[in-house]
Amino acid sequence: MRTRSDPRLFLLLLAALAAWLTWQVTRPFASVLFLASVLAVALSPLHGWVGRRLGGRPAAAAGLVTLAVLLALVGPVTGLAAVVASQAVEGLKWLPTVLDDQGLADLVARLPESVQAAARELLARLPHGATEMRDLVTSTVGGRAFSTVGGLLQATGTALTRFLLFFVALFFLLADGAALVTWLQTVLPLPAGRAASLLKYLRGVTIAVLVSTLATAGIQAVLALAGYAIAGVPSPVFFGVLTFFTALIPAVGTALVWVPLVLVKLATGHLGPAIFLAAWGVGVVGMVDNVVKPMLIRRGVAFPTGVVFFALIGGLAAFGPVGLVAGPLSVALLVAVLQALGEDRR
Repeated sequence: MRTRSDPRLFLLLLAALAAWLTWQVTRPFASVLFLASVLAVALSPLHGWVGRRLGGRPAAAAGLVTLAVLLALVGPVTGLAAVVASQAVEGLKWLPTVLDDQGLADLVARLPESVQAAARELLARLPHGATEMRDLVTSTVGGRAFSTVGGLLQATGTALTRFLLFFVALFFLLADGAALVTWLQTVLPLPAGRAASLLKYLRGVTIAVLVSTLATAGIQAVLALAGYAIAGVPSPVFFGVLTFFTALIPAVGTALVWVPLVLVKLATGHLGPAIFLAAWGVGVVGMVDNVVKPMLIRRGVAFPTGVVFFALIGGLAAFGPVGLVAGPLSVALLVAVLQALGEDRR
């Protein structure tokens, strides 16, 4: 007699296979889709407001919001790139004079006396004159120039592709977000209203993480601006704005701005301002990210500040930059599921 297999087991196997295949398809750009989903959740109130003003046209509202985000990112980045490029051109004009023996000697003479001896010893081991320096660079790097340029072009193409995919995903997630939420509430095997409360809780955590990230970057930029002004850094407003954008970069963050400024101060013989700027960057600007951000996130979640801190650090270690959002969301999902299980036992 033939035994009939359980159809539910077969459906579970098909679901597992479909989930694995879907992961293989989305894995190359999973981080892009995740970040687009997070931003779409945060921008959903704005999208709804714009849609109502357009007479209930979600696709048109999604296009306008996506365009606004694109301009908000590209505009400041383009402006900063133009300023950095102009500064780089000035630096290249100055470089030939520095490569000259007398130019390097003058630079060493401006250093603090405590490091002048070591700098002179290092200078004695370097090639003398612009010609020898150019020959050294040519012999060392010349063979790798082609591969370096190729790698740079490939990395640039990958970054542009991810950039475009991010905005395409953001548009569709905004346009179809309401329908997607309704579909999730329908297919999730949860009691009526439970799926809606779960998604609402995760949405609150997402908005809390994004708002705290931007607020922390703003606080760091203002504090850094004050430090730049006190240390006598030229164009402190420009470097303050640059600090805001670098503060959004995990791990290195604001150090991308104030560390080079400290080195410039040291190279020009301003030892006191250099020490102040280094202490200000580490003790004031840097600590904001470790103290203020968890406290701000704590205002929008239901677990202690210490848990938020380790969720941020652990998420960064496990998932890279997206872990700063994925970490707290993972903990929030666990808390929500445990709360749901506790309510079912009552």
